[in-house]
Amino acid sequence: MRLFDRGLSEEQILELRRVLVKHYSSLLKQEVDHVVQEKGYTQADFDKMLNSPS
Repeated sequence: MRLFDRGLSEEQILELRRVLVKHYSSLLKQEVDHVVQEKGYTQADFDKMLNSPS
């Protein structure tokens, strides 16, 4: 982040944060999709996980 330490305005900092969040969100979605496919989970599996007592 020091690379971008160029006296950015609050608006520019917010935009940079949004870009980073979008990027990491995309990476997380890819990883989750990979695991779901690898494990063979279905919507029924997720419903069962969400509704089972923990």
